[in-house]
Amino acid sequence: MTARHPQRPTRVGVISDTHGMLRPEALVALRGVDHIVHAGDIGAPEVLTTLQGIAPVTAVRGNNDRGPWAAAIPETNAVEVGGVWLYVLHDVQALDLDPEAAGFAAVIAGHSHRPLLERRAGVLFVNPGSAGPRRFTLPVAVARLRLRHGRLSGEVVELDV
Repeated sequence: MTARHPQRPTRVGVISDTHGMLRPEALVALRGVDHIVHAGDIGAPEVLTTLQGIAPVTAVRGNNDRGPWAAAIPETNAVEVGGVWLYVLHDVQALDLDPEAAGFAAVIAGHSHRPLLERRAGVLFVNPGSAGPRRFTLPVAVARLRLRHGRLSGEVVELDV
């Protein structure tokens, strides 16, 4: 995979585990992004429709996404954004490739509801946490990635809910 590096920074919003609940605070946190990645457990097709009103969306199916609407959503996906490749799946434990060798700048996953930004062997592993119903004492959060000149950085944004 060859990368091209745009002059303008590219912003990617990352959301997961909405479970059919799209909080207004999440929409505000994603405002202004160039692309949105939903890492599964979407919960309802309306979630994706609403997100598509903000920016183009790449989504994967989570273990709780069932029914005819979810059948067309892949379990894994790869997308080029801002000149770098992102690999998306719901549960990072199911990762069955070497993302560095495959040329991915990031691996994006959800499932655990635990926010994570961690660089491993040059690849940024991102879990935005859960933006849907609160689970235990875990934060309700999304993530934002920024790509500039081929460099990828990110932040977890805890939602004030």
